[in-house]
Formats: sequence, structure tokens, C-alpha cells
Amino acid sequence: MYTDPHAIYLNLSCLDFLLVELIPMSERVVEVIGERKTSNGNALPAILSEKDGRIGEEERRGAVFKHVEGLGYRVGQGLVERFSQDRPRFTDVLDVMKFICKDLWHLIFRKQIDNLKTNHRGVYVLTDNSFRLLMRMSTEVGGLDTVTRAQPYLWFPCGVLRGALANLGVQATVVAETTAIPVAVFHIQALRQD
Repeated sequence: MYTDPHAIYLNLSCLDFLLVELIPMSERVVEVIGERKTSNGNALPAILSEKDGRIGEEERRGAVFKHVEGLGYRVGQGLVERFSQDRPRFTDVLDVMKFICKDLWHLIFRKQIDNLKTNHRGVYVLTDNSFRLLMRMSTEVGGLDTVTRAQPYLWFPCGVLRGALANLGVQATVVAETTAIPVAVFHIQALRQD
């Protein structure tokens, strides 16, 4: 095993730098795809507005979300595949959530989730009061502007959570919000397994 004491800080810095570039890159990708679709005449109705064939703001935001969350999904699947292989299979969803909150979160962010709540009917709320990816986030205006601009940066961890859960046998929807920087709240709705 590699024991470089600086490796932890390098890994965390790389994650920070990746996320800083991930949202703008995804916005450019969606813009280029939209331009190519309109120039070819085979525009996808899901991303293009009906008025003029251009990507509408809401459609663009949805396409960026889908792209970023999809990248996170693949990362979450890979992380769980690698780091849960020596563990016994989980017996219920609450055990999976505890693994996510304690082990997986610590692996990615070097800390555990601050709070896990559940209604015991498939709804879980994970709260991180000092979410690493939002720690250094600010804007010139501050306040609500910063919170609004921070929202897209929660899409990647939503994908990571959804991918990790899927690889552990739990199909779920994951939505995140922040009302004050650096607090992040992840709402997970586990879908019924029939």
C-alpha cells in the first residue's frame, strides 16, 4: 500500500479542481451538442425549445444536470465496486445508508456525514454541515447569489450517491440542496424493491 502522507491532500485537491471545471465543461458540451443538433436539422425535442430550435435555459440546465449527474453516477458505481468487495452483503437499506454515511463519505471527503435521518419508509436525509466541495465557494454578491450558483456543484455528488446506491442494490432518486454555504443536504428516496 502506498503511504505518502501528502497523497490525501493531493487527492482532495484534485477532486476540488475537477469539480471546479466540471460544471463549466458540461455547459460547453451541452452548448456544442445543441449547436450541432440544430445545424443538422435533427434536433432532439427534449433539449430544444419549440420556438426557434435553440436550447432554452431550462432545457440547457436539465441537459447539464443529466451530464454531470451521469458522470457522478459512474464514479459512485466504481467506488462502491472497489471499496465494498471485501464486505458482506448488506441486509437492508438502512445498513447501506450507514455504509454510505460512514465509510464511503469518509473515503471521498475525509469525514463522515454529520446527520442521517430517516422516516423508515424509504426516505433518507443526509446532512453535511461542512461539505468540502462548497467550503471555498463565494461570489462577489454573496448570500443568495452564492447559494444559487452552488446548486449545480451538488449534482456530481448526487450522481455519486445514486451510483453507489445502485451498485449496492438500492434504486433511488437523489436530490441535494444548500440553503447556506457550506451546508449540503441530500434527500434520498429509495424506490420500492418488489
